[in-house]
Amino acid sequence: MTEFIRTAEENFADLPNFPYVPNYHQWQDLRMHYVDEGPRDGPIMLLLHGMPTWAFLYRDMIPGLVEAGYRCIAPDHMGFGRSDKPTDIHWYTIARHTEILTSLIVDLDLSRITLVCQDWGGPTGLAQAAMMPERFDHLVIMNTWLHHPEYTYSDGITSWNRNWHEGGRFHRPEPDLGLLLVLSAGLLSFADFVPALTEGQAPKLSGIAKEMYRGFAAPYKGLPDEGYNGMRRFPLSIPLTRRGPGPKSGRSPGANVASSDSLAPRSGELDSVHNGNAAAQTLHYRTLLNWEKGCHFIWGCQDNVFTEAWGRQWASRMGARFDAVEDAGHFPQNTHGQKVASLILDGSP
Repeated sequence: MTEFIRTAEENFADLPNFPYVPNYHQWQDLRMHYVDEGPRDGPIMLLLHGMPTWAFLYRDMIPGLVEAGYRCIAPDHMGFGRSDKPTDIHWYTIARHTEILTSLIVDLDLSRITLVCQDWGGPTGLAQAAMMPERFDHLVIMNTWLHHPEYTYSDGITSWNRNWHEGGRFHRPEPDLGLLLVLSAGLLSFADFVPALTEGQAPKLSGIAKEMYRGFAAPYKGLPDEGYNGMRRFPLSIPLTRRGPGPKSGRSPGANVASSDSLAPRSGELDSVHNGNAAAQTLHYRTLLNWEKGCHFIWGCQDNVFTEAWGRQWASRMGARFDAVEDAGHFPQNTHGQKVASLILDGSP
């Protein structure tokens, strides 16, 4: 039996703009949560989140997509949201996340799928399109990547990875990562973020910032430290293949906190990691370069993790439309959800 933690249902009561009844998919002895809204016979919008979010990330997009006639499926990866949270950090691999998502798609017998993916939703979701192309009609790719040997990891990615190793900003018990979404949305100052994260000082939040924080913190509030291991494992799964010195000093304007040089330890080298499913990602990347169906890139251009230049390069290689959301960062769904939904509908086949 898998040892796991399940977040109390009361944590999710009355979340702002998220009135959706939970649905659960059984995978072995664990259950995976997913939102399922819209007409049962409608084409599918498969909405995939990454780190450190959950289906709540799509709260401002689901209503417009449902109104347009789509059935929206938004699952939570294991370890996130309402899904069960195995306590063993070594349980979590990208291959396993991918396998579980495959089982959800097959068990629900989803077809005519438009995939909407961002962050780790890219490697886990694009794997499905590469390996089950008959189920997918259209790809919407946002602020993500697929590993391949020619890919150059940004300073933002390497800083993010390093910060989860010993000595890093996030290498601590029960890291309060709901704050990260508020910070990245420009609703919390960096000066207030740091003591809130490192010293547990309650940030002074109100209005939209308070609601956003409550939504993204709901999955882990009240959990023991082992309940955070799913979040921890994603940054440690980035298949970095090079070693490098510590980061340079200073912050770039509009930098995401994940990529902020000031957050990273000042010494040490990057360690290669081996559970990121790198070989499979390379296969999926090369397979999808020959994708002949619909493909659309929507990019938050203030992202120092997955840069605009990378997004444009990838879109060009796939012959795809590229829409720049100039003032959005790494999480365009969180800050520009309605605009992103409109762009998706405008680019849909």
